[in-house]
Amino acid sequence: MQIAPTPPMGWNSWNTFGPDIDQNVIRTTAEAMVETGLREAGYNYVCIDDLWEADERVDGRLTWDVDKFPDGIPALADYVHALGLKFGIYSCSGTHTCAGKPASFGYEEVDAQTFADWGVDFLKFDHCYFPPGASGHDAYRRMGQALRMTGRPILYSLCNWGKDDVWTWGASTGGHMWRTTGDINDSWHSILNIGFRKQKDLHPWARPDGWNDPDMLVVGMRNRGNVAKEGCSDDEYRSHFALWCLLASPLMIGCDVRNMDEATCEILLNRELIAVNQDPLGLQATCLGGHRRCDVWSKPLSDGSVAVGFFNLGEGTNAKVPVAWEQLHIHDRRPCHVRDLWTGEDLGVHTRILNSGVLAPHACQVVRLTPIAD
Repeated sequence: MQIAPTPPMGWNSWNTFGPDIDQNVIRTTAEAMVETGLREAGYNYVCIDDLWEADERVDGRLTWDVDKFPDGIPALADYVHALGLKFGIYSCSGTHTCAGKPASFGYEEVDAQTFADWGVDFLKFDHCYFPPGASGHDAYRRMGQALRMTGRPILYSLCNWGKDDVWTWGASTGGHMWRTTGDINDSWHSILNIGFRKQKDLHPWARPDGWNDPDMLVVGMRNRGNVAKEGCSDDEYRSHFALWCLLASPLMIGCDVRNMDEATCEILLNRELIAVNQDPLGLQATCLGGHRRCDVWSKPLSDGSVAVGFFNLGEGTNAKVPVAWEQLHIHDRRPCHVRDLWTGEDLGVHTRILNSGVLAPHACQVVRLTPIAD
């Protein structure tokens, strides 16, 4: 059974809250995911990151910080499940988590069973405090095997920051997604480096039940929270979200969904872009090259259409970007209906070549080309 036939969607606590998590934050976030329509749009995982743990194991088992989670993690998982959502948690492949709490090295089987007993549906498995000379590959394989042995379907998210070309072996450990980079922050520079530069050669390793993960979304952070850096404009957040959708990346929201502004909701709830991300063919977009500091990315879809993203990565100058049918593998030059996925506007029938609209710096346009049947 595939646990992640399409890229996972949900929310993670780290980007906004960092250490400032407790059961009320998680409960009210889960409630907001229902009230805002995020659950209905497909965002179904609610994941706690680091610093949920107590300082010590009890009888050899992990347990929770009772000040933050007085009702306990199992009760919190039940609450999330009752809202029609899934529950995620965090641990680490080393001896301690990145924040210094007890982690899972040498305890993989007992921790996996503990998470299953608690009703966990998603495990983010980090890579801090890893013993010198030990094999990271083996540690991730041990946890993957332990999760499978529980009999509970738990999505396994490898977070080794792209070390050792994890995309080439992550699936062999039982992983369903694997981080390809270091941590993202809320800045255009971070999005540009992690997304546009570091994902270009990774498309061969993305497929159903195994996804390249360039880290969580910073859409709507507005230079607040745990990964605040410079903040981004709405155009930059749209380009970020559009690229992650084209890349078939996991869509894990990092902003405070309880306090989203209208522009953030509009971006995160764009059903047509989400459909591109969730397309069952499971292909990651490829970069067709640049044109005057602009990128064009293309993603074939299961119905025979093609999603195309035009991105102006330059500074200070508007741009208009062309792409030819041959670049999109529409070799018979068949006419295509073209639809703008941000505006929902039908742009008519085009043949042989397509030009983007005028793009401001850091802005994008995403279209869907649907060939007209003979």
